[in-house]
Amino acid sequence: MTNPVSITIARGNGIGPEIMDATLSILAAAGANIKTEEIEIGEDVYSRGITTGIEASSWDILRKNKVFLKAPITTPQGGGFKSLNVTIRKSLGLFANVRPCRSYAPVLETLQPKMDMVIVRENEEDLYGGVEYRQTQGSAASLKLITRPGSERIIRYAFEYARKNGRNKVTCMSKDNIMKIADGLFHKVFDEIGAEYDDIEKEHFIIDIGSARIASRPEHFDVIVTENLYGDIISDIAAEITGSVGLCGSANIGADFAMFEAIHGSAPDIAGQGIANPSGLLLGAVMMLVHIGQGEVAAKVHNAWLKTLEDGIHTGEIFRDGASKKKVGTDGFAKAVIERLGQEPSKLNAVSYPSTKGGMSLPPLKEVKAQKKELVGTDIYLDWVGKPDELADKVLPLIEDGLKLEVIDNRGTKVWPDGMPETYCCDQWRLRIKSNDAQPVFHDRIISQLSKITQSGLDAIKMENLYTFDGERGWSKAQGE
Repeated sequence: MTNPVSITIARGNGIGPEIMDATLSILAAAGANIKTEEIEIGEDVYSRGITTGIEASSWDILRKNKVFLKAPITTPQGGGFKSLNVTIRKSLGLFANVRPCRSYAPVLETLQPKMDMVIVRENEEDLYGGVEYRQTQGSAASLKLITRPGSERIIRYAFEYARKNGRNKVTCMSKDNIMKIADGLFHKVFDEIGAEYDDIEKEHFIIDIGSARIASRPEHFDVIVTENLYGDIISDIAAEITGSVGLCGSANIGADFAMFEAIHGSAPDIAGQGIANPSGLLLGAVMMLVHIGQGEVAAKVHNAWLKTLEDGIHTGEIFRDGASKKKVGTDGFAKAVIERLGQEPSKLNAVSYPSTKGGMSLPPLKEVKAQKKELVGTDIYLDWVGKPDELADKVLPLIEDGLKLEVIDNRGTKVWPDGMPETYCCDQWRLRIKSNDAQPVFHDRIISQLSKITQSGLDAIKMENLYTFDGERGWSKAQGE
């Protein structure tokens, strides 16, 4: 036998230790050739004043082993504590979150018996960057960041995943009818990358109708690729349709590191009761076994798990009178899976996995032609209370020569000139100031303009420069502009 593969584990918080023990017992009984090295993360680490939830020494262990099986953790409520899940994903470059979601009819009740999809979620950017500001007494802002490289990597991964796993269609979901620049970039890159895959069907859905279709017609989808927030939401929708969020595992994949977990949280309300379903973490571990090249063991575990479901051995949240045969707790479920190792289901489809080491080698990012970038104006945000015309009267005399006040908006809606009297205005305003002859301006002119405004007593809270790229506008218009 080859040397065991070293993996890092963390038992986490809440139900985490219980389901990790159950999962490891099944892996050991199945003959998984692994060696575990444990780190402590989450609640206890936070309580020691470490706001990241992970000790500095644990990063060295993670980097050494490059494979991480993680139970759910609890992040304290309130300011100052960052999500450890997001920190790990971003710090270690785990750009792809892969979440298979499948119905188990007729064994488990579901309104959608034909669902078998994989959601590939971008894992590092979007609103999960966690870049937020309280800008005025009455307003707060989150920065949604979508990049071309980030979009290209996740979209390429989705197409390569589909090809490698014999799936025939990739669906992109975004909201580019509203966020035409940020989500528009994601959709544009999808079209560019998709054109390279003639053997795979491509389509795009707006995220709202796409989410509805997942709930009503999930059999329409095969592989879905989407941004971070949307992917988080729709994967929980899809998981719930399977019968329980507790039945879905998740892989977080980077260039040379991978983390595997359940998609659910730490469920502190049932911690210590021995009733938690270990299935989500167990299926995450199955994905881990495939990744490290132990596909035969992965199939052995997965088929035993399917057989356990098929035999009606169910934990409480999926137990149904008349359909289930025996209600068990965490340990009982694990023992039932172990007893069925080597067996295959008869009603559900048995699975098989290759025994070659997992992971995909993606090509380098596409070269992008440099565009001519020109500064043509600025948006200056103010903390101010009053009426739009009163604000315009204050600002107009302050405008620099060669610049013009083009529009004032409030929460993205134009209120000057010719605003609607019915538009509600809060205390955050945006002044759009541009070159008065469509010619580029210099940064010192913008800085001088900002100085004039602040010296007048107006409270400028933020500034965003306006650029064109090869002459194309690089900012969104205000509603009503």
